[in-house]
Amino acid sequence: MAETKTQILIVEDDLDLSEMLSAYFKVQDYEVLTAAWGREALDLVQANNVALVMLDIRLPDIDGYEVCRQMRADRHTQNIPIIFLTEKRDRVDKLQGLELGVVDYITKPFDVQELRLRARNAITRAGRQTSSNPVTELPESEIVDGRLGELLTHDDPWAILLVAIKGMSEFRESYGFVAADDVLRAITMMIKNAVREVSGLDDFVGHLAPEHFIVITTPDKAPTLQKRVTTRINQSSEYFYPLRDRETTHHKPDVEYISIQSGILQSGGEYADIEALKTALLASAETPSEPS
Repeated sequence: MAETKTQILIVEDDLDLSEMLSAYFKVQDYEVLTAAWGREALDLVQANNVALVMLDIRLPDIDGYEVCRQMRADRHTQNIPIIFLTEKRDRVDKLQGLELGVVDYITKPFDVQELRLRARNAITRAGRQTSSNPVTELPESEIVDGRLGELLTHDDPWAILLVAIKGMSEFRESYGFVAADDVLRAITMMIKNAVREVSGLDDFVGHLAPEHFIVITTPDKAPTLQKRVTTRINQSSEYFYPLRDRETTHHKPDVEYISIQSGILQSGGEYADIEALKTALLASAETPSEPS
């Protein structure tokens, strides 16, 4: 049976450049798709198993920023690495691309061998990160499911602390992806520090979902850990916002700001499988605590 080739998509409206890159990467044993329009590119990433997109910023219909934005907003395409190919050299343009989740940025004219290495590295990094959150670098998906599955067969008592961050979508819309990612990294550090202080390095910390953290610990430690994590995040929440907004941030009842829900699930219940365990864990969350 023939081995499946890694598939890449080149989005470039300069047909000569597109043909050159396509021919080059085919020789490097990639399967190459090409598109000259942004909307065509979005259709192709939906219909194929693309491992990498090389994306020009200037396109005839929608620009590369919008293509990237729509890919990142879609669960099917949000983790596909994107390399911008562009003539733009301005720092603001690069920051805009990085904010949208572009993994690399190469300006024209470029060395095609350098592009090949960058493409290879981006695909390799993406493969390594499939079971870890790209922002917090905490384990998720298969790794978390594996740890939860182990609990179903454990005789020793266990507890799971759920920490759910509420209001991140509104925060992201107001302040952008970079600021939202910084908040998630700060919360990750608070949780890790609390775990270190209460349990040493024995507890498992991961993601049930991008904004749902879990800590697998023991029943005696879980309440202390819950109180410490919740208190620290609530005390720090106002500093997540720019200084100009701090005085008014928590005084608008019609707007949802960042807050915490937490809950503890302990061994002893009847859980048919991992999904049943997850459902019970989500149901354990308490009423959101008020930011202090």
